[in-house]
Amino acid sequence: MKNLPLDQQLFIRNRQRFVAKMQPHAIAIINSNDELPTNGDALHKFKQNSDLYWLTGIDQEDTIVVLFPDNPDPKYREVLVLVRPNELKEKWDGHRLRKNEAFDISGMGTVVWLDTLDGLLQQWINDAETIYLNSNENNRKASLVPVRDYRYAAAMRERYPLHNYARAARIFKELRAVKTAEEAKVIQQACDITEKAFRRLLQFIKPGVWEHEIHAEIMHEFLRNRSAGEAYGSIIASGDRARTLHYVSNNQECKDGELILMDFGAEYGGYNADLTRTVPVNGKFSPRQRQVYDACLHLHMYAKSILRPGITIAKYHEMVGEEATKAFVKLGLITEADVKNQDPENMAYRKYLYHGISHHLGVDVHDLGPSFYQPIPEGAVLTIEPGIYIEEEKMGIRIENNIWLTAAGNVDFMKNIPITADEIEALMK
Repeated sequence: MKNLPLDQQLFIRNRQRFVAKMQPHAIAIINSNDELPTNGDALHKFKQNSDLYWLTGIDQEDTIVVLFPDNPDPKYREVLVLVRPNELKEKWDGHRLRKNEAFDISGMGTVVWLDTLDGLLQQWINDAETIYLNSNENNRKASLVPVRDYRYAAAMRERYPLHNYARAARIFKELRAVKTAEEAKVIQQACDITEKAFRRLLQFIKPGVWEHEIHAEIMHEFLRNRSAGEAYGSIIASGDRARTLHYVSNNQECKDGELILMDFGAEYGGYNADLTRTVPVNGKFSPRQRQVYDACLHLHMYAKSILRPGITIAKYHEMVGEEATKAFVKLGLITEADVKNQDPENMAYRKYLYHGISHHLGVDVHDLGPSFYQPIPEGAVLTIEPGIYIEEEKMGIRIENNIWLTAAGNVDFMKNIPITADEIEALMK
């Protein structure tokens, strides 16, 4: 990774939190992600399993974490398993972690090589009653690819059929939703890099530039600030393309009189930022563009005012929807009659705001968190991103910041990023 070293206490504390949730006499085994092929002999860029990274900070393939707090031998109560460095392989593929380097990152004092694990694991499993194995239980999961977690679970059940098995994912879902102060510092760094990229764009955007050129400016600023790159595929959508929520073609010219919606964020130290701003290509909002922009900003600020620990996403969305209904009547998008006759399953405002307002953010851009109807915990980090999309006017506006919910109130990681129409226009002059 390109970032400066993180404080290993971040990962030490995460492991302590996980172990505290385990059953007595239980062992947890967490695998890294697969290396995935593209074509021929090429591989996709490796992306670590988020749960393993959250526990260790290790970003290397063929890694395993074993947590066994009741192991009779204290040396093996937490074990990091790494692939043994090979001189010939390193000449082709680069450096692999040594034990001392892995300790510096993770704080894990016991490191064993992968080719020695089977003999050790046999004894550990025999001393355990319950085996925690991992799986991807993100509510947005759609892929049916049989990844390593599922292959490993099947192999373990065949090899040790009489043990009790438990879902590590349930613990991760609870714990990863609540960010520690150490994690918040890293997310703030990702947001600060994202701010630098946005301020750079305000000096670059003008009629005649192309979406891909703006994308290139973002990547330049990310990489020069030690970001690993994009947290997700950047959306650079000018004109009517802004109504496509996941527009990533980024290949059209930005024209005078259009707005451009930009949704992007830096990854830093394995944690992510997620910013959206909408600006006028020529540096000046038209009266109607400003009217709609100000309405969207009002919804953003309203959502921030009601997003607190204890509220459910369901109730939060309901309240933002009610405020959006009022705003859209004022904008002339819907009428009082539309509201009176609306289908409760498809509210009138949904024609112009057809996505959710917030999602959890962390080591995944769509991070783990409680379900739609469970209270949001103190310590959660969420996006706030209302939008207004008007097909008749070929206009799309979205405004997004990242918020940490604390006992002392909301901490806006993006509070210094220009957000009002006046601020944006002044910086684009």
